[in-house]
Amino acid sequence: MDTAVILAYIGLGLMVGLSGVGSAIGVSIGGNATIGALKKNDAAFGSYMLLSALPGTQGLYGFAGFFIINSGGVIAQGMTVLQGMAIMAAGFALGLVCLISAIQQGKICANGIAGIGAGYDVFGRTMVLAVFPELYAIVAFAATFIISAGL
Repeated sequence: MDTAVILAYIGLGLMVGLSGVGSAIGVSIGGNATIGALKKNDAAFGSYMLLSALPGTQGLYGFAGFFIINSGGVIAQGMTVLQGMAIMAAGFALGLVCLISAIQQGKICANGIAGIGAGYDVFGRTMVLAVFPELYAIVAFAATFIISAGL
């Protein structure tokens, strides 16, 4: 197998894997906070659920990046090492940013869930603050799109 193809597939694996792991960790952080908050205020489960699910979007960015690059038809025998390295770099960058973004977003959401459980009206403010880490995942996804367009 060609080195460039191996690099490309490693990049795609990192893209999907790291972003998926980040989402799994992020939603688990929110889920753990939800279990604790339900003991105090079970009427706000809808708010808890939305905040818990929010970090799951980073895994979707990883999959969308995979789809954009893989559907381009670039990954094939005869692709250049530079193309393989570009895909690997895009995969590592998107995967790592989504991993960190999802974990940090999960922490913000968990604090909001705890606040709602304690009786404070912080759902809207928590959503606004939780979008900030999401911005960096969107920027990394946009960079992946630009890299794929240059292949």
